[in-house]
Amino acid sequence: MTPMTHKLSLAALLSLALAAPVAQAEDKKPDDEVSFNASLTTDYRYRGISQTRLKPALQGGADYVNNPTGFYAGTWLSTIKWIKDAGGDSSIEWDVYGGKRGEIGGLSYDVGGLYYIYPSNSLATNANTFELYGQLGYGPAYAKYSVSTTNLFGTADSKKSGYLDLGANLDLGSGFTLNLHAGHQQVKNNGAFSYSDYKVGVTKDLGVCSVSLAVIGSDTDAYVSPAGKNLGKTSAVLSVTKTF
Repeated sequence: MTPMTHKLSLAALLSLALAAPVAQAEDKKPDDEVSFNASLTTDYRYRGISQTRLKPALQGGADYVNNPTGFYAGTWLSTIKWIKDAGGDSSIEWDVYGGKRGEIGGLSYDVGGLYYIYPSNSLATNANTFELYGQLGYGPAYAKYSVSTTNLFGTADSKKSGYLDLGANLDLGSGFTLNLHAGHQQVKNNGAFSYSDYKVGVTKDLGVCSVSLAVIGSDTDAYVSPAGKNLGKTSAVLSVTKTF
């Protein structure tokens, strides 16, 4: 090795050493992150049941996360029709939630609470609902259980109703994700309103936005529109979401 080559090698090593911390800094997430989202969907389905009389909905929200601790909080809104169909006076669902995410021994976890608010809903049994939830995940699969500490979405005598959510989001490559879900809603003291639901869909990340197409359905006909349409019937739902 010539003296000149030796000097060049030292220079190259020094350059790499100085560059490494920069690359690591770029990969490191900031301590605090805030994001926003907006969506347009052909039908707002929640736990398999249409909230918009099988019609389109406009949705949006904001999220905050503290990455070092995993604590997060957020809010989300959607247009709805079911409150007015039930004789109430609200066309908005407003969700407020918070919790903590993390990982233990290769298992991810997420615990928290979610308050569903229906401003001035005026139903005989207040539709506002609070749920506690806990989720465990392994790879792309997860299991989540939610339990209400209030009456469930305007159903009388339904405190401690529970919802089991099993699913997986599988990366198919090229920006495609396969979305699989099966759930069961148990409505305490109101067995006629208990049911199971499912979803099979695909989401495509387009960079500027994501597009998802899913087949969603349930095994109940207890939830109907004023015109008598089954709000839990199997149908395709198309959604476009922008996160920024």
